[in-house]
Amino acid sequence: METTINVSKCLRDEDYESFKAIRSSKGMWTMSPIGRLGNQMGQYATLFALAKLNRKQAYISPGMADYLSLNFKLTLPTLNQKFEDKTPWKNYHVADWMEEKYRNISGDYIKLVGYPCSWTFYHHIREEILHEFSFHEFITKEVTLYFRNIAAQRPSVTYVGVHVRRGDYVSVMPRMWKGVTGDKKYLEQAMAYFRNKYKDVVFVVTSNGIDWCRKNIDASKGDVYFSGDGNESKPHRDFAILAHCNHTIMTIGTFGFWAAYLAGGETVYLTNFTLPDSPFLKVFKYEAAFLPEWIGIPADLSPLLKKNP
Repeated sequence: METTINVSKCLRDEDYESFKAIRSSKGMWTMSPIGRLGNQMGQYATLFALAKLNRKQAYISPGMADYLSLNFKLTLPTLNQKFEDKTPWKNYHVADWMEEKYRNISGDYIKLVGYPCSWTFYHHIREEILHEFSFHEFITKEVTLYFRNIAAQRPSVTYVGVHVRRGDYVSVMPRMWKGVTGDKKYLEQAMAYFRNKYKDVVFVVTSNGIDWCRKNIDASKGDVYFSGDGNESKPHRDFAILAHCNHTIMTIGTFGFWAAYLAGGETVYLTNFTLPDSPFLKVFKYEAAFLPEWIGIPADLSPLLKKNP
């Protein structure tokens, strides 16, 4: 029978050494938490999948646990901070997509580092990942009430979550990455797709540029609802609403990806949003970022071409 120790009680040096000896044959892996909600969800899912693939026990840092547990009923155990600080981790950088070498990573105390957010790491265990990102019951109840209020006068509704990533990306994408964000025309095309396919569609729009959305998204048909205030420091409610929709329209970014991945259904996304010589393509692959069955609408790159004749 395997002996287990509660990591949270490993405060003394002798406790640490004892735990290290017990776990040394199996090892323990963790992930360096970087970025916000979408980034950390990608890091959690990648850690979960790669540790399982390499038959290692995964643990998450207290910071990641505190942040992600605001929404989700996570199952990976949390490291005690003092224990994490004392562990002789070996940093191992992972790219933004799965590579064959990740199937055989050597080392008992591995700390994965990077910004992975690709279905290629974990889609083969999709149901397990969805289970990891199960919402707390009180969140589900709040979202259900939100939808119920929208559908009060409608017999049958198909909800399409719309995430419009703006904020720093509005300047960062063209200046640093030779790319664009979703514009008014793209959103009109994406919404037209769902209006033509489903009879009674409701679009729930969330964004960190909600004022821009109110000015650029036509709500005159009565089927558009703007949710939240775009507060980037408190994105959890907006995310929960998007993830409980039937289908998704996303622009760019990991927040929109994860909302779509959890929602299931159909996803329309912005594709080819960078110039061919963009340095972004050195760390990003379209085919690894978006599921094959998702529907891509090419971005309008003409604003970039005017600046780069």
